[in-house]
Amino acid sequence: MLVKWIRCTVVDRRGFERGQRKWAGLLGEPGFRGQGGGWSRGRQDVAHIFSFWESRAFYDSFMARSHDRLAATQSGTFKDARVRLFDHRFDVKTGFEPRFTDVDLLRVALCRVHEERAEHFVLMHEKVWNPAMAGSPGMVRGLFGEAPGNEFLVLSMWWSAAEHGKYRTERVERLALRAQTEADIVALTGDIVDMEPVWTV
Repeated sequence: MLVKWIRCTVVDRRGFERGQRKWAGLLGEPGFRGQGGGWSRGRQDVAHIFSFWESRAFYDSFMARSHDRLAATQSGTFKDARVRLFDHRFDVKTGFEPRFTDVDLLRVALCRVHEERAEHFVLMHEKVWNPAMAGSPGMVRGLFGEAPGNEFLVLSMWWSAAEHGKYRTERVERLALRAQTEADIVALTGDIVDMEPVWTV
């Protein structure tokens, strides 16, 4: 599965939200699996959107045919769009599905990793981080993705901010030490996203 992550700064909120509803047109696209997103908790003008495709070939076909027509409705409503594509490596918890209707919060982390530590980083996610997140009651599902250049995406979906907060305060420092995360990572950026149900396709 291919994961597309779009992060942009919105300059016309009403126009952007109106355009976001037009992406319902994705539903008939071959290979399309789902899309959802919302607003950054930290920066109110920043929007995050995640879309999922069965394969790169389906995604490339969509980009060549229908993308520009759907995107035209949002023209001029945002700036600084950053688009990244990741290959799904494994699920966080089990049975990841690109569904957003049962979650209120997304946590996204982008990790750029030292080349010689990439294998270790992936292993630690499977053996240390994954079981810990899967064992958190409020964590519904998630995935671990990879992009060229030793970039990794960790996307987790949560019932609520309160549940995510419990996981963070109790566990993260201890887990980071155990997984030697500091030695693996060159740069770590992330955000917490409040879901917008009407953006879900």
